[in-house]
Amino acid sequence: MSVATPRRGGAADPARLLAWEVLRAVDERGAYANLMLPALMAGRRLSSRDRGLATELTYGSLRAMGTLDGVLGTVTSRPVDTVDPPVRDALRLGTYQLLSTRVPARAAVASTVDLVRATCGERPVRFANAVLRRVAARVEETEGDIAVLLSAPDVDVDPAGHLTVVTAHPRWIVDVVLDALDGDAAAARAALVANDTRPTVHLVARPGRISADELVEQAAAVGLRARRSVFSPYAVYLDGGDPGTLPAVRAGEAAVQDEGSQLVALALAAVPIVGRPTGLTVDLCAGPGGKAALLAGALAADQPPAADQPSPSRPGQPPRAERRPRLLALEPRAARAGLVEASLAGFPDAWTVRADGRLPPVRPGTADRVLVDVPCSGLGALRRRPEARWRRTPADVAALVPLQRQLLVAALDLVRPGGVVAYVTCSPHPEETSEVVMAVVRQRADIAILDARRSDALAGVLAGTSAEGPFVQLWPHLHGTDAMFLALLRRRSD
Repeated sequence: MSVATPRRGGAADPARLLAWEVLRAVDERGAYANLMLPALMAGRRLSSRDRGLATELTYGSLRAMGTLDGVLGTVTSRPVDTVDPPVRDALRLGTYQLLSTRVPARAAVASTVDLVRATCGERPVRFANAVLRRVAARVEETEGDIAVLLSAPDVDVDPAGHLTVVTAHPRWIVDVVLDALDGDAAAARAALVANDTRPTVHLVARPGRISADELVEQAAAVGLRARRSVFSPYAVYLDGGDPGTLPAVRAGEAAVQDEGSQLVALALAAVPIVGRPTGLTVDLCAGPGGKAALLAGALAADQPPAADQPSPSRPGQPPRAERRPRLLALEPRAARAGLVEASLAGFPDAWTVRADGRLPPVRPGTADRVLVDVPCSGLGALRRRPEARWRRTPADVAALVPLQRQLLVAALDLVRPGGVVAYVTCSPHPEETSEVVMAVVRQRADIAILDARRSDALAGVLAGTSAEGPFVQLWPHLHGTDAMFLALLRRRSD
């Protein structure tokens, strides 16, 4: 693995050096911090304290990058984007420590200067030292109040402008969240702040393979603290530690999966279908396979164990054998299709096929249920991808909307009369959630929108909420899940 390394001799704190290497990889190569950081840690001998510090500095600095650059811009005589990138990343780490940690100011400045010397040489040391001393003075003067430091607009005058500054999000994302929450600035702030909290690791105990209780017991046996959720019957919360140490995870009996992803899949499985079933469920965009595996297990768990029970037949004909539920998972990309296939291992009535969901290799009107978890901006999982808020743009969403509509149309064509489609995104953005659904449904007289809030699978997580239907939007600050969106659509049988 190629990583940025020190160019000159010098002593740098190992935790800060590791965080700097991740920031350089993100900046130079577009790396993902949630993949790069564990990979680098695996090759270092760091104490638990240093591992924790490296994690905090990496994720915190990436999430707050806009704020950090703003603060640096108030104390430098040149634009921050003209500073040599390796030096700039070190300054970001130093500024984050001054703003958001308990590291004493003198230690934050000195350790960052050491980092600059070790990674960039002696020449920029004086500049880095001067900049960070000015930042430390400004933080002390304002008591670290970001709104004061960056002269944020008054929240009553410009709510979006204020939230952009104090929550370290691009303005367009703040506008999206405000729109999704009907302009409620307090709720929007809570939602945006939740993107900066470290999410609890959610596990799924795959039905038919292992129970949630057994998974909790297994975690205890290897020294991990875990507890069952009260929402998904298959969800287990892991309070720290490496889930890869669990035998069930290594065997594919359990996996890391956000509870929101579990709930939307279970909502589809729980919707009653109308008319004679075909037994076929299709996951139209299955990669990497977590929802497909949960669907396969949940649908099979709801069926009688025997596969040869008689089913109704036409007069004068012998009864037909009732077919077990079958799941077909489609994924066009080879690598992701391989992940889907691995997730479905152990489910004999589930298959993976490499295919574009817009052109499914299945006869139209034959599926009981179709899950279409469309490619989206991922704005609902920003807490898991700290650099994503600065990479995504409104143009990314605009480019995805036509694909999302095409996939939903394909799903509706594939489902039989009386069957159900679940349209799912990991985003709260109305343009790729409710607006996609309504644009397609307005052109389809054969489609009815179901009230997803009435799903038995969602009763617990939605209890006490007053959100209007018929769609469901989960939120990290309200439900502890990623911001998953769900619409349930039935193809009319009349």
